[in-house]
Amino acid sequence: MKVCIYGAGAIGGWMGVKLAQAGAQVSVVARGATLQALRTQGLRLESQSQLLGAPVRASNQPAELGEQDLVVIAVKAPAMPEVARGIGPLLGPRTLVLTAMNGVPWWFFEGFGGTLAGHRLQSIDPGGEIARRIPGSQIIGCVVHASCALLEPGFVKHHFGNRLIIGEPSGDRTPRLRLLHEWLVKAGFETDLSAQIQKDAWYKLWGNMTVNPVSAITGATTDKIMADPLVRDFISRAMLEAREIGARIGIPIEQEPEDRHQITARLGAFKTSMLQDVEAGRPIELDALLGAVRELGQLTGVETPFIDALLGLARLHGRERGLYEPAG
Repeated sequence: MKVCIYGAGAIGGWMGVKLAQAGAQVSVVARGATLQALRTQGLRLESQSQLLGAPVRASNQPAELGEQDLVVIAVKAPAMPEVARGIGPLLGPRTLVLTAMNGVPWWFFEGFGGTLAGHRLQSIDPGGEIARRIPGSQIIGCVVHASCALLEPGFVKHHFGNRLIIGEPSGDRTPRLRLLHEWLVKAGFETDLSAQIQKDAWYKLWGNMTVNPVSAITGATTDKIMADPLVRDFISRAMLEAREIGARIGIPIEQEPEDRHQITARLGAFKTSMLQDVEAGRPIELDALLGAVRELGQLTGVETPFIDALLGLARLHGRERGLYEPAG
């Protein structure tokens, strides 16, 4: 299998090494220091006290890498317009595009029934440029439950978690989905097939849409966020707004916010990915985590005062540090 990783950060690097270990021919689209590191040292992964490596073909020109069987998009949402503009040479008529990303994806209503079927969220893909350049018929959704960090360009440390949930946006169990599942299992991932990948993405979002921006604004780890009763209550109220939105679009969540807080508390003194981005001076992905939820609230008639407040504070914080610009 020819696999191209578009975004060799923490998650992309982790997946690339494991797929290469399973026998895939792995290439990477990268630039700058990451490109240089990949060309000289390949992808490197530290996991469970083991150091694994994988030689890869790396280029900043996708046309040099050619048509692929699988393209894994593992970037933060702010990078997607650039990815969409460059991905064309990697895509043949049968190429699968696996989106290993957080938040609400641009294809969220692709194959999704209900009154919003086929709707394009302007907060994520204004004007529909991403959707035009990446055919919806070739997308496989992926929800990642793993914690990884980038130690240096091309070198990833895997902390915990090894689970991937994959699914067709339509929910169908297609032959191509089952084949991809076999490859991911062969690569050592705990891989589940989803009957509604949008629901799995929404459930993960339900937790990190609040804790991530709160950590980015305050600099606090998750244990401190959960230990403050006022902050915990604020987060709960925002989550209840999102839960009502989910119910109205056909992806209900049965849990209470406190159920999710107990899971988050077990992480201990954990730095969220958004806090890591702030500390590293990287753009933060507010639109996919919060902006899209606010837009869905407007579309479904759900008032979102707590989500609005959190989005306003987080984007002001990001703008003041040069880390946030709205999509489009």
